[in-house]
Amino acid sequence: MSGGRGWIRLIPIAVLVTALLAGVVTWAQAGSVQRDLTTKSQDALAAAGLPAGSVSFDGRDATLSGFPPDKALRALEVVQNVDGVRAAQISGDVIPVAPTPSPSPSHSPTTTQPSPQPTTAPPTTSPAPPPTDKAGVQAEIDRMLAEAPIAFVPNTARLTPEGEQAAKGVAVALAKSPATFRYRVTGHVARGPGGESAALKLSRDRARAVARILTSNGLTAGRVTSRGLGDTRPAAGGEEDRRVEITVV
Repeated sequence: MSGGRGWIRLIPIAVLVTALLAGVVTWAQAGSVQRDLTTKSQDALAAAGLPAGSVSFDGRDATLSGFPPDKALRALEVVQNVDGVRAAQISGDVIPVAPTPSPSPSHSPTTTQPSPQPTTAPPTTSPAPPPTDKAGVQAEIDRMLAEAPIAFVPNTARLTPEGEQAAKGVAVALAKSPATFRYRVTGHVARGPGGESAALKLSRDRARAVARILTSNGLTAGRVTSRGLGDTRPAAGGEEDRRVEITVV
């Protein structure tokens, strides 16, 4: 009889040991993922000529530090494109800015030389600088969303891979805009089986999901707000009723 009781007492101990072993395995796997992503990100930064800062991971979310403002935006783009990285942000109060082009060297006056015959040089094109006025930034947002709409898995607030990439692209573009600009994310959906209340909740959840991506990829939380309008403002019917708008405010 006493032997049977002793065997029963061993059961909780066995369960506890199993749970501890499972926890150790999970912790080791998480640490391995973080080390792997850290190594990949550091290699990518070095290849891009950005070895000055550092990157750390919490799960699959990266935090960059030590980069000067004119290099932070490029470093953020490099880490975001590393396979396996879910989100990236700049730590501290550093606000990423577009690199400032180096001024052309000035030349001191010299003796007059005969002017060469004019030749026709082939036209050169360079990318236009990012807009710095409200109307220009809004036009750029609308263009990007028209080319690559932010899409979700049907009836959920989970972005598709293409939708997440589109939202990250907008975030990187907005990080180059003036730091005084603020943005509002508005979710719209079509009326579904759950009626008005379900449509309102889904539109809010989708707007918040996009706002989180913006604040995880270059924008501070104080610059982004979100709201959902349910199905109260249909566009042209069909898929256009299901949309996310980003507005400069």
